[in-house]
Amino acid sequence: MKAVIFDECGEPANVLKLRDSEHRDPGDGEVLVRMLASPVNPSDLLYVRGEYTLQPQFPASPGFEGVGVVEKAGSGLRPKIMLGKRVAVLSRFGGNWAERNTVPATQVIPLSSRLSVNQAATFFVNPATAYIMTQLVLQIPPGEWLLQSAANSTLGRMIVRLGRQIGFKTLCVVRREEQVEALQKAGATKTIVFDAATQASEKLVEAVLEATDGQGVPFAVDPVAGSVGSALVRCLAKNGRMLAYGSLSGEPFQFSPRELMTPGASLEGFWLGNFMEKQTLLKKLSLVRKITKLIVDGTLASEIASVFPLEEIEQAIHDAENSSGKTLIQIADK
Repeated sequence: MKAVIFDECGEPANVLKLRDSEHRDPGDGEVLVRMLASPVNPSDLLYVRGEYTLQPQFPASPGFEGVGVVEKAGSGLRPKIMLGKRVAVLSRFGGNWAERNTVPATQVIPLSSRLSVNQAATFFVNPATAYIMTQLVLQIPPGEWLLQSAANSTLGRMIVRLGRQIGFKTLCVVRREEQVEALQKAGATKTIVFDAATQASEKLVEAVLEATDGQGVPFAVDPVAGSVGSALVRCLAKNGRMLAYGSLSGEPFQFSPRELMTPGASLEGFWLGNFMEKQTLLKKLSLVRKITKLIVDGTLASEIASVFPLEEIEQAIHDAENSSGKTLIQIADK
C-alpha cells in the first residue's frame, strides 16, 4: 500500500515522503480500515515537527482523524460489528495518511450516510471539540459569555455558529482587522483585534473588561497559550473556568497563581483523545448523532478549502499552512 511516512522529525514539507509500506493485519480488538480521506490538521503538523504531546515511533505516519471503511476485523465482538461499515477514525497514534490503517476498534465509530466523505473525514477534531468543550465540559448556558482566542480558525468559527444557535455569547479575539467582518457575519457577539507581537497583554484585558462591563468572562477557551492565553486567564470572572486545548504559540503560560486564586477561577487542559477514551460506545454513538445533526444543518460543518491526492502531499501541506479553510487528503473514491 501507499503511505505518507517520515523517519525523523522536521519541517513536514522536507521529511514527509510517499512510500510503499506493508499494512498490519488486525489483532485482538482491532480493525483494518481502508482509508477514504483524512484532513491536514495543526496537530498532524506538530506531530511531524516533534512538538506534539505524543512523540512518533519511527517510521511514522501522520493523520489523527479521517474516514474509511472497515475491511477486516480481529477477534472480539466490537471489531466484528464494525466490519463493512463506514467509520470515523480517531487514531491516537496517527497513520491515517495511508491507504490502510490498523487501529483499535474503540477508535472507530460508524457514521451516518447523510454525511459526505469530506464532512465525515473532518468529523471529530474540530466539530466534536467545539461541541464537547462548550456543551459537555464547560456547559455554557444561554446568555453567558465565552471568550476565545484564535477565533478565526476553523474551530473558532464553529464555536461562533454554535453560540449563535444555542444562545451563548461569543467574545472573539483575532489578530487582524480584516478578520472581524467575517466573524460578525458568522454570529460573533463582539470581536477584539489584538496582536501579541505589537501590543501589551494589558490591552487585551482592558478590551475584554470593557466589553463585559467590567465583569470579566465566566468561560474561556484558548489554543494559543503564551502571552495571549495568559491574558485570557486574567479576564476570568469570579469562579470563571478556562480550557487550554492547544499551544499554537509554542510558548508556556506565564501568570501569577493569584490570577486564579483571587477570583477562584480555574484553568483546565482539554484533549479530545482523553475525553473520548472515557466514553462508552453508547455515549459515543449518542454524541455522534448530535454532532451529525449539527454538521448537516451547517452549524459544525467544515469549510473545505482544497482536496489533494496522497501523491501531492507537499502541496497539501503548503495549502494547509496558508489557508483559513480545511485541506483534505483524498485517498480513495469510495
